[in-house]
Amino acid sequence: MYRDDFVRRIQRPGGDRRRGRSIHLDIPLFLTLIVLCLGGLFVLYSASGQSLYFVKRQAVFMLFGFVAMIAVAQFPVRFWERWALLFYIVGLLSLVAVMFVGVGAKGAQRWLDLGVTRFQPSELMKVAVPMTISAFLGKRYIPPSFQHISISLILILLPVLLIIKQPDLGTAILVFISGFFVLFLAGLRKRYLVSAFLLVMAAIPSFWIFVMRDYQKQRVLTLLSPEDDKLGAGWNIIQSTTAIGSGGLAGKGWMQGTQSQLNFLPESHTDFIIAVLAEEFGLIGVLSLCAVYFVFVGRCLLIALNSQSQFGRLIAGSLGLTFFIYIFVNMSMVSGILPVVGVPLPLISYGGTSVVALFLGFGILMAISTEPKRIRMEL
Repeated sequence: MYRDDFVRRIQRPGGDRRRGRSIHLDIPLFLTLIVLCLGGLFVLYSASGQSLYFVKRQAVFMLFGFVAMIAVAQFPVRFWERWALLFYIVGLLSLVAVMFVGVGAKGAQRWLDLGVTRFQPSELMKVAVPMTISAFLGKRYIPPSFQHISISLILILLPVLLIIKQPDLGTAILVFISGFFVLFLAGLRKRYLVSAFLLVMAAIPSFWIFVMRDYQKQRVLTLLSPEDDKLGAGWNIIQSTTAIGSGGLAGKGWMQGTQSQLNFLPESHTDFIIAVLAEEFGLIGVLSLCAVYFVFVGRCLLIALNSQSQFGRLIAGSLGLTFFIYIFVNMSMVSGILPVVGVPLPLISYGGTSVVALFLGFGILMAISTEPKRIRMEL
C-alpha cells in the first residue's frame, strides 16, 4: 500500500469557517472597494460636467454590483469550479447573438438590448474565460502539458475572435490576457513562453494588415506623432497630456479643471477620466489612487497565495493581475505611452456592464478568501 493512500485532508480546529458566518466577505477587499467606488463617484461628478444623471446611474450599477458580489461570495469555490464551463458557454452564445441581433453605436456592434438597459457580453468574458481555464487546469497536473495548453488556447481564442469581430480590440486583448495569466500562473514552461513571444512578433505584420481596421492603425500612428493632426486624430492625446501636465503637484481643485470643464477633453467621464483627476488633484491625487489600487491588487494576490485549491489560486491570481492590467493600460493610453484602445479605468470610469462584471469577479475572490482552511495530515 502506498504512502499517498494515508494522506487525507481534515478541517483545522474550529471547524468550517463558512458555516460560522452569515455573510462571507473579505473585509479588507470590501473596504477598499468602498473607497474606490466613492472616489469614483466623486471624480465622475466633475468629469461629467456636474451631471447627476451619470452619477446616479453609476451609483445604481455599483449598488447592483455589490449585491451581485455578495451573492456570488456565498457559494463555495467548488460551485464556481463545477459550473465555470456553463458560464463560459452562455457568454459565448451571447457573443454570437451580438453578431445577429446586437445593438450598434459609434460604428461598433457590442451590445444586446434587454429593454431596461444594454448588456455587453464581452465584459462577462473577462471573468468567464479565466474561470473556465482555471477550472480546466485545476483538475490536472501542472505545469500543463502541450495538449492542455492547446485546449486552453482554443477556449481563449474563441471569444477573443468574436470580440474582435464587433470590433472591440481593447476588450479582446484584455480577455486574452486574463486567460493567458491562468496559463502563466499554472507554471507555463519557459520554452512555451519564448515560443509564444516569437510567434506574436512574427504575427504582428499579418495582424496589422488583415485584422486591424483603419481607425485602429491611425491610433498607433497617432501615438508616434500626435502633432501631425492636432485637430483630428491627435486631439485626444494632446488634450489629455495637457490636462495631466497642467495639474502639477496638487492640482487646480475639484471642478476647476479647464480642459474638462470647458469640454476640451473628450470622453472625460469614461476612458480619459484619469486626466480629469490629474488636472484637478495633481500628482498627489493620482498617487493616492494608485496607492489604493496597489492595496487592492496586493490583497487579491494574497488571497491567491492562501487559497486552498488549485482552481482558487489560478482564478484569484488571474483576476488580480488582470485588474492591474486594466489600470496600467488605461493610464498608459491617457498619458500617451500606449495607443488609445478604449479600456476604462476600473471603478472610476463611467460604465454599466464593466462595473457589474468586475464585481462578479470580486465575489469569486471573496468566496476563495472565506473558503474553509484545510491542512494535510500524514499517517
